[in-house]
Amino acid sequence: MIRTAILGASGYVGAELLRLCAAHPELRPARLFGESQAGATLAEVHPHLAPAYPGIAVERFEPQALEGIDLVFAALPHGHSQAIAPEILERGIPFVDLGADFRLDDAAAYERWYKEPHRAPELLGRFVYGIPELNRDAIRGAKAVAAAGCYPTSAILALKPLLGLIDPDTINVSAASGVSGAGKGLKDETHFNTIDENFTAYGLLNHRHTAEMEMVLGRKVLFTPHLAPMNRGILATCTAQAKGACDPLAALREAYADEPFVHVAERPPSTKWTLGANSVHLTARYDARTGRVLAIAALDNLVKGAAGQMIQCANLMLGLDETAGLPRVGVWP
Repeated sequence: MIRTAILGASGYVGAELLRLCAAHPELRPARLFGESQAGATLAEVHPHLAPAYPGIAVERFEPQALEGIDLVFAALPHGHSQAIAPEILERGIPFVDLGADFRLDDAAAYERWYKEPHRAPELLGRFVYGIPELNRDAIRGAKAVAAAGCYPTSAILALKPLLGLIDPDTINVSAASGVSGAGKGLKDETHFNTIDENFTAYGLLNHRHTAEMEMVLGRKVLFTPHLAPMNRGILATCTAQAKGACDPLAALREAYADEPFVHVAERPPSTKWTLGANSVHLTARYDARTGRVLAIAALDNLVKGAAGQMIQCANLMLGLDETAGLPRVGVWP
């Protein structure tokens, strides 16, 4: 049994981590931390999880509570992990962080995109960027992993195998996310009356996830996110000018032929196909009329875009079966 601590257990990603851990053969949540609902039982915070975790409560984080812990997951807002990472790393506990604090490899880039100085730049080099399909070997030997963001995961997996086919200075990513991607906190822009029967673009030209896409793809990206009136899911539509006639669908199939969580098909994917699963569904086309390549990715932002990817990384770090505890098949209808 691997005793696991979850920071941010009261949020949506924390709940999804707990749901997936309930079916994991090795991971056992032992300490649940959450500032806003410290002292509440898990049944009060996440009633749907009560049958799997009777009697457990959410508590306020204290470093001494990590005694006897074998793995730490953190699903906190950006800026928070910088304060706790030194203690976790000093103890030598495997650490998977979903926050943005250690995803970027450059402190200046972090300050540019997040509008505040990085408070632990000396630790940036100790974190491996957490997309297993790209960094499997590095993750397998790591003690600290910064799991990729949900939008970047969709765009990067769709585009990375196609870089040799396209003009990399013409990449355009337009992606829509379900409302759970905005977190559990109450905001006007995620109020029911705002979201229902509405579809809107936001973060024009400066969304923070652009930095991850550019870091991994090595080129400038024009990224436009949208908020869709659904609970979960991301659909990313990626385009770029082709260098010439090509077969991007074949390139994706070749790149991901052995990947357990990446499904490549000719049929355009739907977000609901991925509901509750750690899968990414991809397709791609070459348009001879415009000379452009089109690639589309669908995933569940709370699973492959967050909690599932964290567990996939942890499985590799701990020498477990990479697929342990992770569903490949979505819920339908």
